[in-house]
Amino acid sequence: MQMKYSPSLKVLLILASLVVVLAGIKAASAIVVPFLLSIFIAMSCSPIINWANQYRIPRAVSVVLVILLIVILGFMLAGLVGQSMNDFSENLPKYRKQLVEQFSFVIGRLNDFNIQINKNQLLSYLDPGAAMNMATSLLTSLGGVLTNFLLILLIVVFMLFEAESFPRKIHIALDDPNMKMRQIDKFLLSVKNYLAIKTLVSLGTGLVIGLWLYFLGVDHYLLWAMMAFLLNYIPNIGSILAAIPAVLLALVQLGPGIAGLTALGFVVTNTVMGNIIEPRYMGRGLGLSTLVVFLSLIFWGWLLGTVGMLLSVPLTMIVKIGLESGQDTRWIALLLASDGPELKELEQVDSEKNQDKSEV
Repeated sequence: MQMKYSPSLKVLLILASLVVVLAGIKAASAIVVPFLLSIFIAMSCSPIINWANQYRIPRAVSVVLVILLIVILGFMLAGLVGQSMNDFSENLPKYRKQLVEQFSFVIGRLNDFNIQINKNQLLSYLDPGAAMNMATSLLTSLGGVLTNFLLILLIVVFMLFEAESFPRKIHIALDDPNMKMRQIDKFLLSVKNYLAIKTLVSLGTGLVIGLWLYFLGVDHYLLWAMMAFLLNYIPNIGSILAAIPAVLLALVQLGPGIAGLTALGFVVTNTVMGNIIEPRYMGRGLGLSTLVVFLSLIFWGWLLGTVGMLLSVPLTMIVKIGLESGQDTRWIALLLASDGPELKELEQVDSEKNQDKSEV
């Protein structure tokens, strides 16, 4: 005999199950985060492997070459950025002294107009040490994850070897052996293209920012280039977060003029990369509204830390495609979707399913 539940009881059961699942993920974040990072690296490298296969290079050879490239670049960047972080810590007292000199004149002029400002309080807000906490905490948290570097590397190798058969396995797992569910293939292709294109755009952004800061003479330009590369994965606000520490350091080190040029470099670079180059190759994106992107950034950052913030968009898309596959949860997927073609496509899928039911 099948038990019938009221709608309110179903909602309570779903919410309770969701709380249990999220608590389990957060408790197992030490295992989940390296695994997600491995998926991210593997999907970003997959287009390189596919490109090599077009020239009849054996898959094993291309995988080994890509892994060697990752290891060499990883150790080089870790050494350079680590040295830059150490140098910044040593120069922090000098930057604070320069900051006091920069704002002493401004505070004096404001006092002439009977605008009383506590200098120590103002400096606490604009302290480069406090501003750099964001940069150092981000890189430190990533460094903590990369302590499992060997494990992540092995998972990436096995994933790259399994990449060809993975879509077929997904169809079988979702009870679609004939591979008729078009949204599954579309989802896998969209996420893979998103990660690959986003990685290339982020690399270009970090390279341009690093060269611009080097040209301006801003200290620790490698550190800020790495920040620009990593935070570019965070949609909408990542580029702003990356610019704040570099602009503040340029202000206390070289003055307002260079700080303005630093900010201008960030604005121009992110405008060109984010609004011209990226949309040209990525199309309309993955069909998430801007509000959902921002909320997913907060949610996944709380659940999985820095890696969750970097992978907030692909993780939200996984949830969205799962919601689309169920008739009872499709309305939630509609709320997550962006306006335009995405909504029309979901409505078309709904109509097709309703026609199939009527024929049966």
